[in-house]
Amino acid sequence: MDTKKLNAAVTALIEKKNQLSKLSYDNNEYDDIEEEVHDLEDDIMDNYGDFLEEALEAVHEKICPDNDVLMPIAYMAHKYNKIGQNPDGSSIYDVEPKEGVWVDVDKYDGKDTRLVFVPNPLRLVLVIDGKNKEVVWQTK
Repeated sequence: MDTKKLNAAVTALIEKKNQLSKLSYDNNEYDDIEEEVHDLEDDIMDNYGDFLEEALEAVHEKICPDNDVLMPIAYMAHKYNKIGQNPDGSSIYDVEPKEGVWVDVDKYDGKDTRLVFVPNPLRLVLVIDGKNKEVVWQTK
């Protein structure tokens, strides 16, 4: 698996989603950009869906076995915030507290826990009560 290409594909999707999130529905560009988002999502599923599903299954089995694994695209946030830059020039992203897929994690019983993909490097982050974050999977 070429994880650099996967990371680049996810980053492209994130940038397009961020672009879409800045537009109102009545904007002339909205439909075209929304279509581009769907095309990028389809490309990720076609090229990397099996790999991402296996990663999600392993994470679910380990930390939230009572929850069903959804399609990998569901674990992408609607909007990502750029918060800095890595030494290689890639953007560092963060997500809002309520982004990602809600999961029931016994270790954090009674807390709002969500799984979300974040790139650079591509990883699956467990967001706990919107404040704390744990990386539960990362590409090599």
